[in-house]
Amino acid sequence: MRKVRTLARPVSLFLAIFMMMIFTPYQQVMAAMISAETVLDAGRVAESRATVHAVLAREDVRQALVSQGIDVQEATARIDSLSDAEVVALADRMDQLPAGGSTVGVIVGASLIVFIVLLITDIMGYTDIFPFVKKHH
Repeated sequence: MRKVRTLARPVSLFLAIFMMMIFTPYQQVMAAMISAETVLDAGRVAESRATVHAVLAREDVRQALVSQGIDVQEATARIDSLSDAEVVALADRMDQLPAGGSTVGVIVGASLIVFIVLLITDIMGYTDIFPFVKKHH
């Protein structure tokens, strides 16, 4: 009898653990491959959210929002409620737009237009500004 109890003890312990595993509630796990794009997009979304929040945290942006009657906390809440695609699109748009407009481009463009107008008037004989334009007298 002792031999049977000694042999039955490990078997009964195994069966008790096995029954607990079978009857314990569990959730079904679905495993799938994750693409590299999914992982990279998750990093891009986090980076985009950080960029938008960094811009919103600047004092000059906050003052501009307040001057237009927008509550900064409400703007922050609305940014937090944007979907991942909207945040990425907003951050991309913010990176592409020049801050305060491109004054260098405007100055170069205006200078080029003035130069062309003066060159044409000098060629036609209305002005005498450029010495390299030959005059036909």
